[in-house]
Amino acid sequence: MSRQLLQRGALQGSPRMRPSTWFLWHAHRIRVGDRVLDLACGEGRHSLAAAELGAKVVAADRNPLTLDIARGRGAAAGLSVQWMELDLEGEWPELGVFDAVLVFNYLDRAKMPRILQLVAPGGLLIMETFLEAQREAGWGPTSSAHLLRPGELARLVAPLRVVHGREALETVDAEHWRAVASVVAQKQ
Repeated sequence: MSRQLLQRGALQGSPRMRPSTWFLWHAHRIRVGDRVLDLACGEGRHSLAAAELGAKVVAADRNPLTLDIARGRGAAAGLSVQWMELDLEGEWPELGVFDAVLVFNYLDRAKMPRILQLVAPGGLLIMETFLEAQREAGWGPTSSAHLLRPGELARLVAPLRVVHGREALETVDAEHWRAVASVVAQKQ
């Protein structure tokens, strides 16, 4: 399935535009008709990948310029996504619950309880963001507010049950690496 996702038009391009490896490893968990929320969606790489899998996707980001890029990519690929301009640091409208909530490269510890409430019973949180070690890479976030401490992500997603988690250093391209914590957690 992950190879098929990478070969499709909406997901081609630079590595920055492709879904993360973590998403691709767990894409089989998203089923046709699942309701999926992508928070801090940026240019829509995970939103569009979920839509290609047949999910009903709501994607939120505060930046209207990146949302325009995402809309354009989605339209070019013939994919339907509900794009929503939303400042995640402010108040959120009622969004309902979702079969899967995607959170990539975003961390707001104060909002984690709200994010966990968005996961439907039996649903999944698929999350990946930077570890403190990312500072050493010379790119990405540098503020402690946006970097996870070792072992922290599993505590932040409690009481969801961690299905699969990792902390890893991985290459992005020939010149860059990244330090990330990743989790798939399920609400009972």
